[in-house]
Amino acid sequence: MSTSPRRPHPRVARYPSLPDDTVLWEPSERWVRATKGATTVVDSRRPVLFWEPGVPVPLYAFPEADVRTDLLRPAAEPPSGRRHPGATAFHDLVVAGGTTPNAAWTPPGPDLAGYLAFEWFGRSALDHWYEEETEIFVHPRDPHKRVDALPSSRHVQVAIGGTTVAETRTPVLLFETRLPVRYYFPRDDVRLDLLTPTDHVTRCPYKGLATDYWSWTGPGDVPPNVAWSYPAPLPAAHEITGMIAFYNEFVDLTVDEQPLQRPVTYFTTLNRAS
Repeated sequence: MSTSPRRPHPRVARYPSLPDDTVLWEPSERWVRATKGATTVVDSRRPVLFWEPGVPVPLYAFPEADVRTDLLRPAAEPPSGRRHPGATAFHDLVVAGGTTPNAAWTPPGPDLAGYLAFEWFGRSALDHWYEEETEIFVHPRDPHKRVDALPSSRHVQVAIGGTTVAETRTPVLLFETRLPVRYYFPRDDVRLDLLTPTDHVTRCPYKGLATDYWSWTGPGDVPPNVAWSYPAPLPAAHEITGMIAFYNEFVDLTVDEQPLQRPVTYFTTLNRAS
């Protein structure tokens, strides 16, 4: 075991997205389907996973023959700004008399010519997505990403504005590729009297449905929904069931008496804008 002194954390830890000028893709052998209402819009056994420039999570693209292209129309008003940079065409989806603007687009690059991608994230164009017989949420799961939830005996503390909000010696550490470690606390080790429950709900393709969120009630520049819990996470993350985590980006974390610097991640901007 090394006896050298512990090196300090960098002043600001950054967790980068993919390059801003690169489209990455790879074939997938998963059977993928997507529905709008009672209509199956996508049914493909030969999808492609691709990563848009600067975006850290993948999307699916499908051969046009595996898509109900009869339900697509040229977009009446293509989106503005940098949404899906490089897309060569946008399409509205018309199902049962209803129209979803810019539901699909043609990804950039000659390798993906003849493929169609669909809107996910907060603007999901379709109601349900399935890999084989399993429903998936938010975005496809990245085959190059791991999520490991490991029980620990580290001494972990969370403070906000100088007030200790949580402290434990029995945390679960959740390691997720390209994200900072998330420290999950037993509920009994969290000062819930300093937090206010909210009705915020999120989904994670790796952990499941987070239905319990809390906001900080004290002074300071802390965005809402700074803490969360998964009452019934997916099996891969069952160790965090009912435990509470905080955004490292907005609180002061101390692990084994060593203060951690606040990381800069995708969530730094997302939560400030919400």
